Amino acid sequence: MGHTECCCTDHDHAGGADSSGQREACHVRWCRARSEGGLVKKVVLLAAWFWSVCVAFVPVAVASPSASVVYPAVKPGLVLSFPRDYGAHPAFRTEWWYVTGWLNADSGTPLGFQVTFFRSRPQLDPSNPSHFAPDQLLFAHAALSDPKVGRLQHAQRSARGGFGLADARVGDTDVHINDWSLKRNTDNTLSAFVKTDDFILEIRLEPTQPLLLQGRSGYSQKGPRPAQASYYYSQPQMKVTGFVTRHGGKQAVHGTAWLDHEWSSALLDSRAVGWDWTGINFYDGSALMAFRIRDKSGHKLWAGGSFRRAGGATTVLLPSAINFEGKRIWQSPHTGTEYPVSMIVNAGDVAVDLEPLMDDQELDSRASTGAVYWEGAVIAKHEGKPVGRGY
Repeated sequence: MGHTECCCTDHDHAGGADSSGQREACHVRWCRARSEGGLVKKVVLLAAWFWSVCVAFVPVAVASPSASVVYPAVKPGLVLSFPRDYGAHPAFRTEWWYVTGWLNADSGTPLGFQVTFFRSRPQLDPSNPSHFAPDQLLFAHAALSDPKVGRLQHAQRSARGGFGLADARVGDTDVHINDWSLKRNTDNTLSAFVKTDDFILEIRLEPTQPLLLQGRSGYSQKGPRPAQASYYYSQPQMKVTGFVTRHGGKQAVHGTAWLDHEWSSALLDSRAVGWDWTGINFYDGSALMAFRIRDKSGHKLWAGGSFRRAGGATTVLLPSAINFEGKRIWQSPHTGTEYPVSMIVNAGDVAVDLEPLMDDQELDSRASTGAVYWEGAVIAKHEGKPVGRGY
């Protein structure tokens, strides 16, 4: 089995619902939870692409909202085409490129990392002639998990598209905010670069397997109604090489990563309040993605996933096949939020315990996307034996 990639969490939000009963809000991706009345209530920042990202977090001139903005719908049957669908889809409401993984320094120290770019199309009047009206907003998160540091080192950026400051290119992966970037090269590798106050991450990600189209050939349903869906593909088991520079100097690193790319215009079901997600790279070359969307009682509203065996055969996992169960709670000393940082995941024939590289992997992104969430490097175990790594 193999290397693992992702687990997350967030606060409650104050999102409303539209006339169709679907939820809208202004936060960003999946996660874990806090306690309420002595019970663990799993809550998430419910994916950026299902919601309108709050433009209030971006220092730009904002035009008046307009009902004339029409976002394209996600429908089954679309055949994803590459390299076109590596790139941005600016007509859709929200999109992200999400890279998480494990690194080993030459010193032997294990590190977790996250590099994420979000793109959002605000509901603004498309006929507004002002060059300062932001028709695209971009956000980015970067994080490094080092047990020797004991807390998540992270940073964030936000900008409107254009003016040479930020862009998400159509036709291929090429997204940047100032000098932070994620770009596909001519040899089909990806290059990522982020520079923060605590670290510089410059890495090359090389595919070792074909793309994994999630759901039905890339159409991934996220609720009981077919319209509640995204286009979604993953690139598991990516080989990582590069450098991490910190105050102690520059270190060569190598490891394994997981890439998610999703885009959608849909809103979540109005009953949805939380989301659990994991992506695991197993040591034998297999890969698992599983998610669960929860209602306010903590029950499963929807779920899904996929399991690719080491030989390449892939099983699409239906909602009935997915179960997440919290094992151990950690309370953040920064926000007071409680998260189930240790989880049991059952996904079809796969059963694993997820244990964090370290507990303090809470990311406060209130200066950009508005969310506070837990997303951290985890070790996957089966019957007590490590079998993979992930997030």
